[in-house]
Amino acid sequence: MSKLNVIYAVSYKLEIMKGYCMSVSLNTQSLQGMRIPRNLEVWRLGMVNYLEALKLQEKLASDRKISKISDTLLSLQHPLTYTLGKRRTYYNLLVPDSELKNMGAELHYTQRGGDITFHGPHQAILYPILSLRDIGLGARKYVENLESTMIELASLYGVKAHGQRKCETGVWVGERKIGAIGVRISSGITSHGLAFNIDPDLSYYKHIVPCGIADKEVTSLRKETDMMLPGDEVIQDQLVSCFARSFGYDNIIWKHNASVNEIKIHTE
Repeated sequence: MSKLNVIYAVSYKLEIMKGYCMSVSLNTQSLQGMRIPRNLEVWRLGMVNYLEALKLQEKLASDRKISKISDTLLSLQHPLTYTLGKRRTYYNLLVPDSELKNMGAELHYTQRGGDITFHGPHQAILYPILSLRDIGLGARKYVENLESTMIELASLYGVKAHGQRKCETGVWVGERKIGAIGVRISSGITSHGLAFNIDPDLSYYKHIVPCGIADKEVTSLRKETDMMLPGDEVIQDQLVSCFARSFGYDNIIWKHNASVNEIKIHTE
């Protein structure tokens, strides 16, 4: 082969390699621009005893830590229950344990943040079991997104709510609290979550200093809106949808009418 032919051959190969490299580069950029759709698995549980829900959260959080399950959300309500956070502010419980028993209410101690709070029928509870590392959120932003979830729900019923009060988490309508937040984050995995008052019996709050804030009232969606409310199940599903939007999930995978035991079996 002549020297001229060799030069042409090398030049041709270089052009081919250049085109291949450009193709690889474009394909890589294309892949980087694509985002894998994020799914949220939601379990509708109805009315669940607090301890049962707590044990389930602990199991799911352990499974999420080792990536055995994907991001999961528990949607439920509790029977009459008072819970204390890890600071153990007993002094904000204004009645003796014996009186709680007479009312048919339970008292539980937890490892979540926040102060004492009340749970009961017609209050929507969401317990997210998420990996904050996977979704790129810090603790503060996570709490802000929980607040945004409840603020959006309230807005669907013409109620202007707000969060981010100084040193006071949760969601407020004026000076009245409509939604509480108490979370636990361990190894980047969340548990516990939020409680939004649809139409609970607000008289039960008189037995505590709600969230340790003595000079503020507690309210509910029923009390604040002029609109006719649908059933609790509809509002809870709306709250889930608001949550999914706040956290950027693309798809909700609904698990209907599940029980705590069914979830345990499903994740084993």
